[in-house]
Amino acid sequence: MRIRLLGPVELRVGADGFASVAGAQRRAVLALLALRLGHLVTVDQLCELLWDEQPPASARAAVQGHVAALRKVLADTPFELCTRDSGYLLAGPADAVDALRFEELTAAAEERAASGARTAAVALLEEALRLWRGEALADLPDTPLRAAAVDRLERSRTAALLRWAGLRLGQGAGASAVPLLEQGVRADGLREELVALLMRCLHQAGRSAEALTAYHRARVRLDEELGIHPGPALRAALAEVLADDRATEPAAAAAPVPVPTPARVPRQLPRRHPDFVGRVTDLARLDRACGPGRAGDGPVLVVGPAGVGKSALVTAWAHRAAGRFPDGVLHAGLRGLDPDGPARPEDVLAGFLRALGVPEADVPAGRPARAALYRERTGGRRLLVLLDDAADAEQVADLLPEGPESTAVVISRCSLEGLVALDGAALLRLAALPEDDALQLLERALTPERLRAEPEAAARLAGLCDRLPLALRIAAARLADRPDWAIAELVAELADERTRLAVLDADGTLSATGSIHLTYRRLSDSAAGLLTALAAHPGREVDAPASAALLAGDTAAAHRAIGELASHHLLTATSPGRHARTDLVRLFGAERLAERPGEHRRLLRERLADYYLAALQHCGFYLDPGQEETGPPVHPPRALPAAADIRTALDWFDAEEPAISALVADPDTDPARAWRLALTCGSLYYGAGRFTDWLGSARLGLAAAERCGDPVAVALLLHCRAQALVALERRPEAAETTRRAVAAVESVAGPGAESVRVRALATLALVTAMLGNSAEATRLAARATSLALEYGNRRRLVDAKVHQGWVSLAVGDREGAQRHSREARELLPATPVTQVHLWSLLTEAQALPPTVRGDTADLAWHRLLAACEEAGLLYLHAITEQSYAAHLSAHGRGPEVAGRLRTALDRFRSVDRQAGYLSEFTIGLEEALDLRTGRRPTDD
Repeated sequence: MRIRLLGPVELRVGADGFASVAGAQRRAVLALLALRLGHLVTVDQLCELLWDEQPPASARAAVQGHVAALRKVLADTPFELCTRDSGYLLAGPADAVDALRFEELTAAAEERAASGARTAAVALLEEALRLWRGEALADLPDTPLRAAAVDRLERSRTAALLRWAGLRLGQGAGASAVPLLEQGVRADGLREELVALLMRCLHQAGRSAEALTAYHRARVRLDEELGIHPGPALRAALAEVLADDRATEPAAAAAPVPVPTPARVPRQLPRRHPDFVGRVTDLARLDRACGPGRAGDGPVLVVGPAGVGKSALVTAWAHRAAGRFPDGVLHAGLRGLDPDGPARPEDVLAGFLRALGVPEADVPAGRPARAALYRERTGGRRLLVLLDDAADAEQVADLLPEGPESTAVVISRCSLEGLVALDGAALLRLAALPEDDALQLLERALTPERLRAEPEAAARLAGLCDRLPLALRIAAARLADRPDWAIAELVAELADERTRLAVLDADGTLSATGSIHLTYRRLSDSAAGLLTALAAHPGREVDAPASAALLAGDTAAAHRAIGELASHHLLTATSPGRHARTDLVRLFGAERLAERPGEHRRLLRERLADYYLAALQHCGFYLDPGQEETGPPVHPPRALPAAADIRTALDWFDAEEPAISALVADPDTDPARAWRLALTCGSLYYGAGRFTDWLGSARLGLAAAERCGDPVAVALLLHCRAQALVALERRPEAAETTRRAVAAVESVAGPGAESVRVRALATLALVTAMLGNSAEATRLAARATSLALEYGNRRRLVDAKVHQGWVSLAVGDREGAQRHSREARELLPATPVTQVHLWSLLTEAQALPPTVRGDTADLAWHRLLAACEEAGLLYLHAITEQSYAAHLSAHGRGPEVAGRLRTALDRFRSVDRQAGYLSEFTIGLEEALDLRTGRRPTDD
């Protein structure tokens, strides 16, 4: 199974198990596409699913964003998300979607039952019902379309349950169907055929009194809620129960059944945490996972990072749920991270057996014998077993109760994959508290008045504590002990990253990082080394190639180290292949790194910068195959990002840009590396439409180049800055900066100077054309091309030709624009298609002669638009939409123009938000569409 919809919506990528797709709306898009696998889902249908009848103005752009993100997470699966004219289509195997697999299994079961193969039909229906993990589509937005889909799925589930239970009843095994039927009746007690079947199964199991109770409960509900009497199905079931009971009453009276002596009922509930708050969703998930209708009879595994409140949650739930387990509650602290070692399973078993009434003298010696007796004593009972702080799956293997009626809840900081794989454990990952719950915890400790007096400081305090209950309690205890302190004073202490851990470790008995340290001690050398090395990484997230660079190893070793850290919840998966650290874990790693020699710290920064430089060159190739070569890195990485086209390159850059920009800005970064990073980012910033960020990066890179005293480097960064200024429509500044770039290498020889001279002249030609000096622009463009030919530099010849095509178009030379742009493309490899290809194709489309056939022109435009969307080039796509609208207008196709202009405007507004400014294109389109209201589009 790859996509699960029969419960919370989850997706499996690779072999790492199922994970929730980020964002309820994104999960909803995936769910609808999966439910209609192989069929077109229109954008309107997706909007209806997400927003019902009131979609926002940005609805279509939001849907496109969700689809783009889903393409990324589906990349390593057998599914393909295809774009169609009016919507999207998900293609892939139906048996990899649990809801579709459920339909296949129930249909096959019906065929088997019709042919008389009832045993096979039962097996197929049981397999189908096991696919359910709770309410279908449980975590999607509550809209009518979602409700209709859930209703359809639930009706299919009920039909399958009725068919299965009916077959089991016919086999004389109705007793086995009782638990699932009882669950169904609790969910829908007005479904008469469900109650009737439950009555028959209870009666067949010898539980006639319970069958009559079920009837009377249904009768009362029908009367109170619907005002009707039981129908034929319920009356017939009642008649069967009464008739059989009368027939067997004398025999039953003659042979009384002896009543066994009840076993001891243990009540080992741990003390409830007095400041437990919130966690409503997690409590409900425990209810579902431990309820009578749970998918399997394996344990429930509650995992999460140190201090997140796992034990508090399970204890609070256990106090609430203990009444559902009439045979008692067992509890053991397994001391998984205790410095003196974990608890021995044989000792825990001895305690459990004594609690279950086994005399001390009858407790056998040795783990195997105790485990066997424990299984015997727990079989057939309804017990709750709580196992806190488990070290590993082996420790708890013999502590799990026997039989489907009992439930074990295992708490651990480790993921215990073995327990999931071998024992079918249901996994509940506990995250930090939601902000409202975190503030409620502080309020309970500090009084509501104190929080109301400083609401912003309280919210900041919760964030600085990573919203972890343990850290919040420590902070609250410090404030409670100092009633004269303002919350803002403690916030100021915690805001200093150099002392934050010390502030939260003030009391040795209550330490936010002491528990992290216990986990750290259990790590392998490789994982501990990576946790420490990641302190040199300035980003919030990290992937395997960057980790491999820090470790100077390969990605296999990095994956193992990341997996180990993730299993101990020192890293948290944020998306496929990417993991994040909390601030407290990051600062803990920084303390460990500070203990290492300065040379080691410097080496880590160099490795990371060299990795990013190589990765930027690799990804930047898909945008600009003629990007500058700045020399091989001193520490060449052994792995690079898995970018294969423009979109995946931009996706990687979007995720990694915060770390890269932080390295460029860090004064400790080698300036020779800093300017190279800033320069190599240029094409990716441009492709992503992040023009203001690009300008800031170029400014920092220029300062680093000036510190190096290298005129070629200075010229390269001046040209990079000029390109960003062009994108931001600051043309006079761009022209002046470009002239400075040319002047910087005026007296410098060599390939580097030649390369930047051609590029700067080409850019200056473009800006000059934009400023209205056609003759000078034409001269400069021709000069750039002439120099590229003179130097024999094929890469720079591509740049010169592309710019010459743009300039020709600007001055009205359609034929020249076509010729120069085509020549630029012919100098490039046919594949992969890069941003340079697409810009040249745009110039060629804009320069199409008026006499060209309409269908030929439309084909060219539509291919270009599709390529832009596929590549994720928002700015180029916006320009292309606007240019196509101009083409349509020029050919008298007015009715189509407004729609294209509105699409272009939506894209330009998105670009403006990315770029951080209001463009002339946006203003012009709003005026053309009579949408100017004095409101900035970036306020949307």
